[in-house]
Amino acid sequence: MANAAIKTVGIVVKPNHTEAWQTARELSDWLAARGVTLTGEPYAESGKPDLSTESPAGPSDRFDADLIIVLGGDGTMISTARLIGDRQVLVLGVNYGSLGYLTEFRIEEMFPALETILGGEYDVDSRVMLRAGHFRDDELIAQGRVLNDVVINKAALARIIEIEVDLDDQFVNSFRSDGLIVSTPTGSTAYNLSAGGPIIYPSMNAVVVTPICPFTLTNRPIVIPDSSEIELKLVNEAENVVLTLDGQIGYTMIAGDRVIIRKSRTTFNIVQPPNRNYFDVLRNKLKWGR
Repeated sequence: MANAAIKTVGIVVKPNHTEAWQTARELSDWLAARGVTLTGEPYAESGKPDLSTESPAGPSDRFDADLIIVLGGDGTMISTARLIGDRQVLVLGVNYGSLGYLTEFRIEEMFPALETILGGEYDVDSRVMLRAGHFRDDELIAQGRVLNDVVINKAALARIIEIEVDLDDQFVNSFRSDGLIVSTPTGSTAYNLSAGGPIIYPSMNAVVVTPICPFTLTNRPIVIPDSSEIELKLVNEAENVVLTLDGQIGYTMIAGDRVIIRKSRTTFNIVQPPNRNYFDVLRNKLKWGR
């Protein structure tokens, strides 16, 4: 059975990318010719409006749409996941970046694919997201949602840091390392993979906790249920320790600070190309067999 037809569309564009902005304008005209409402002018994911428009608006009105089309790379998709808030909106990624794990459509596929999608024929891959709260002396000082990962790490010249990990109020371990990554299945091919963590299939209900350059080599990545509550506590005083959310937002941490991570009620709903699967992406991006 066909899905609901797409009536309203928002566009998010990689900033300072001339070709992507040109495509956004062509796309706006293409949608208008088919009677599809564009919710505001195309929006730059950095938060900076397109200065070529006369009255650029903020991001909020752009995401009251049936579908968000992202022209950019994975970083632009990750920013979009943050910008849409609690909305359960469909997102279609067109690759103008380098890797393209999330932006699976090629530019030459965009218009033919949209013809089908606007009629309600599409598949959706719903990706798990996490919510992280940063606490200091039991006071919540920052919070946010991530699609890829929550990371605590140190500056390049800082000494090893110690992070205590609790899972559903059960003590797991005290990791002495350069830092710690808590990754979703989507983020398992990002920093987690570079740090030696496993690749997790996107539909798995799992989270992986991966130490970064652990002092003890027996400290290995741990895969846990995504229904668990994870608490990270920075034990030792160290300079330049930072909590980062999806590598795009950062907060300074001090000894005693805690980070509590839970599964978000909101998922990130990606429209998939019909002619590719997840292993096609892995083989292409990781150059398996070459």
